[in-house]
Amino acid sequence: MSVIEADSYWCFSNLMDNIQDHYTVSQPGLQRMISRLEDLIIRTEKDLHDHLISEEIMYVQFSFRWMNCILIREVPLHCVFRLWDTYFSEERGGFENFHVYVCVAFLKTFKDRLMNMNFQELITFLQALPTEDWEEDDVEPLLSQAFILSTLFENAPSHLQNIVGTTSFG
Repeated sequence: MSVIEADSYWCFSNLMDNIQDHYTVSQPGLQRMISRLEDLIIRTEKDLHDHLISEEIMYVQFSFRWMNCILIREVPLHCVFRLWDTYFSEERGGFENFHVYVCVAFLKTFKDRLMNMNFQELITFLQALPTEDWEEDDVEPLLSQAFILSTLFENAPSHLQNIVGTTSFG
């Protein structure tokens, strides 16, 4: 029983260390994550970003809940367990950092569908992703893609700078 208690305490402490500034005045942690999501989409999927902007979609309109609820409302619970297991195992703040890359992978996964939607369709889709039938096998490619993105961008801040005239990573 003491092992379970210790593990539970470690998981809770790890989670709280990662998200403590998400729930303070003006929620700087959430704002930072949403900004990083937008920056990464500009770098990796410029055409998707341009489409979202042309349809007057602001990232906060859909990603605030993704960041605030850590995708618990977007995927079935057994998939959340798989995601969170990876977040806990990430040394660089899985809930704060790696989670953003998972959100980028979500957008990349649904990109072809998103590119053909108007404002109302986009908002409806992004706030109710078609993941209710997902299994762990559906989460694995997201995690793989997120890992690749984090490897490329995590310690390379110049990749995240919004520099006019640069090409996107594809």
